[in-house]
Amino acid sequence: MDSIKEQLYRMCVDYVQKRINEARQAIADAQEAADEETKSSAGDKYETGREMMQQETGRNQVQLNEANKLMVQLSSISYSTTSSSANPGSLVDTNLGKFFIAISAGTLNLGSQTYYAVSPVSPIGIQLHGKKAGDEFSLNGREYRVEKVA
Repeated sequence: MDSIKEQLYRMCVDYVQKRINEARQAIADAQEAADEETKSSAGDKYETGREMMQQETGRNQVQLNEANKLMVQLSSISYSTTSSSANPGSLVDTNLGKFFIAISAGTLNLGSQTYYAVSPVSPIGIQLHGKKAGDEFSLNGREYRVEKVA
């Protein structure tokens, strides 16, 4: 059976791939709409519609670029190794939740367990970095205690 970290890693990859696919589809839809606008309009209305589609394509291109950066970030993470201190690829159990240090992908549900995929540069990721079982830290008025690092 796959390790929990491997399953969480795959869920993060699926999350990013979904974002990539959605951005690509939105770009294609905007291009198709712009092409249709070209066929059916003339004058100022044509220019306004075309400009709106170009802006939409630009916004979606930015989202696609960000998703691609996340995929690159994920590919640099080694989840198969274990360490006694938290770093990218680590699974950290605390008294207030279980954190997978990879990318900010939000809540990941695996079986009946809830995990939080966090970026190493997020506030919680920064606090978790280098922590070992038994270490404590405070964030946003909440006291965390690291129970286990895998």
